[in-house]
Amino acid sequence: MWRWKKLLPKEFTIVPGVFNPFTALLAEKVGFNAVYLSGGALTSSLGIPDIGLITLDELAYMLRKIRDVTNIPIIVDADTGFGEAINVYRTVKILERAGANAIQIEDQRMPKKCGHLDGKEVVQKSDMISKIKAALKARKEALIIARVDSRDVISLDDAIERAKSYVEAGADIIFPEALHSKEEFEKFAKEVKKVPLLANMTEFGKTPFITAEEFKEMGYTYVIFPVTIFRVAAKAMKDALEVLKKEGTQKSLIDKMMTRKEQYEIINYTYYEMLDKELEKLL
Repeated sequence: MWRWKKLLPKEFTIVPGVFNPFTALLAEKVGFNAVYLSGGALTSSLGIPDIGLITLDELAYMLRKIRDVTNIPIIVDADTGFGEAINVYRTVKILERAGANAIQIEDQRMPKKCGHLDGKEVVQKSDMISKIKAALKARKEALIIARVDSRDVISLDDAIERAKSYVEAGADIIFPEALHSKEEFEKFAKEVKKVPLLANMTEFGKTPFITAEEFKEMGYTYVIFPVTIFRVAAKAMKDALEVLKKEGTQKSLIDKMMTRKEQYEIINYTYYEMLDKELEKLL
């Protein structure tokens, strides 16, 4: 368990979804202790749906860009691991080198879907166990998160049994996806023990609104909000574009903006300005 301290907080943690370096920096500045590189948010930011179209190279590229500017712990959504067990082995190697502290792999069948959409399928339990073992063999320190998607495909009981098998296979964290009620989360937490649990509190999905404090009381260690800030930002950008198109000026938007000063504080402008002056003195 020595790895946890430098990888993820061991105590209860709210983890916001991010999709680029600026959003990760912003989360860090606000005071969050970890972030979640969300497949749903990242793919939408690239203008494509979250159905397995993103490549490992695209994911690793964005992860490296985030890691270039922040040391905040990062959970990375690696979908199905970009293939079978042998592909998962390479995926974990690449993502850990790129800066992942924890890597999430789900037991969906390709082509995958957002876990809260209808029509998804899951692989055989044995296939996911092979992926978990490949991930464990590949990792040096990164935590391996096993996401269980079978509640909506088969049953809650099947998801619980899969989760227990994934724990026995060595998964560090279990992530039950798309549970339908607080009672289901409670049952899952009572049945699946030995490792920390991660809950997904997304919007417009299968899960009703449950507060972080309620998840904590049920025994969950991490709660992700994967697409929340993307959706808020997307709505704000759409509204701003409509104002610009209609009014031809941004004057009515000023009070809704982050100021230049605030923006520069997030991207550490002063640090770079001072660094430039220091380097000039060395010439």
